[in-house]
Amino acid sequence: LYFSAQEGILCFYHIKDLQYEMKICADILQPISSLLFSPDYTVLLIVTDQGTVYTYKPTHSGEAVKLLDACSSCFLAADFLTPGDKYCVSVTILGEVQVWCLEDGTCLSKLNLDIEVHV
Repeated sequence: LYFSAQEGILCFYHIKDLQYEMKICADILQPISSLLFSPDYTVLLIVTDQGTVYTYKPTHSGEAVKLLDACSSCFLAADFLTPGDKYCVSVTILGEVQVWCLEDGTCLSKLNLDIEVHV
């Protein structure tokens, strides 16, 4: 079970029978608004309240890697494009939908909806 603490800390609870163990996985330093696993559960997408998107690979037990940083407009939401875990799609407050390559953070495509977006 992965969850985020209010301070932006990504935590993992390993639960087996009536026993559990908590592990701190990463400190994002920003409040986390959403956590999304890729369809094959190999990559965790982390979106912060400030619009930054990180990736975290649980099997690598490394730090979260900043993928996208909010520049002119905060990312409201992001999710994986299925099948696989190579691409994600995001939407900004100003209505810009973008497709990203998760390997290097390259923006592959943009579409401006010309409307303000709310979740």
